[in-house]
Amino acid sequence: MQGVYVDRAEMAQFLRTRREALQPEDVGLPRGQRRRAAGLRREEVAALCSMSTDYFSRLERGRGPQPSEQMVAAIARGLHLSMDERDHLFVLAGHNAPQRTLRADHVNPGMLRILDRLDDTPAQIITALGETLVQTRLAVALLGDQTGFTGPARSLVYRWFTDPDSRTIYPVEDHQLHGRVFTAQLRVVAAREGRGSRAAGLADRLLELSPEFAALWTDHEIGVRYTEQKKLLHPEIGLITLQCQMLLDPDQSQSLLVFTATPGTEDHEKLQLLSVIGGQRLST
Repeated sequence: MQGVYVDRAEMAQFLRTRREALQPEDVGLPRGQRRRAAGLRREEVAALCSMSTDYFSRLERGRGPQPSEQMVAAIARGLHLSMDERDHLFVLAGHNAPQRTLRADHVNPGMLRILDRLDDTPAQIITALGETLVQTRLAVALLGDQTGFTGPARSLVYRWFTDPDSRTIYPVEDHQLHGRVFTAQLRVVAAREGRGSRAAGLADRLLELSPEFAALWTDHEIGVRYTEQKKLLHPEIGLITLQCQMLLDPDQSQSLLVFTATPGTEDHEKLQLLSVIGGQRLST
């Protein structure tokens, strides 16, 4: 739906500053020895946005036509804008900002670059619905492969309340807290995404299938969180207590979970043993 006002001057300045802030290495381009321009060149951005250099140049000079919603979305992707910046660009271009939805299958590139450096650490990227998108090899050895599920079962929240096997990696005494945390987290996402969202649909489905979830849902708890320590039961190394750090990417509604143990402790030795066991499984 188009608005009635296009702020061409403000949009031009915004596009220029975003272009100049983006470096070649940010988008996988070589810097080259003769580069003098601050940030990317207009022709480079145009190529990233799948449009002509002339069209993008006119927009940046405040002389272009009103870009369509599809064109604004292409520019936002090409300039690697955050969700807030994307919404701002839509408004400047005379459009309503599109409704934000979970992008469950698109892994944030920045998150992925960090994960690639954690090959010797249990780490994984999950969505706000508890869908595991990618894991390090040690995360698979610790938690099992959580990326192969389909349908609602992709969500750990759904599996927790519908599949008893999903609870076996956690001590029984911690099950109540896990259920409360999962329910509170789903309530926040469902409220943020609104009726008709995947989160709301998941909640409706669990209300029908799980009396335990239904009872927790009626408590309306918000903000229930874990402590930094998380206890896990592994079939080969037994009980292990790890610190769980979370890096949240608000724009993508994704989290990077990293599990560590204090050096010199029994848990650290177990984690090292798990690394050997996991490597042997991969070799086999």
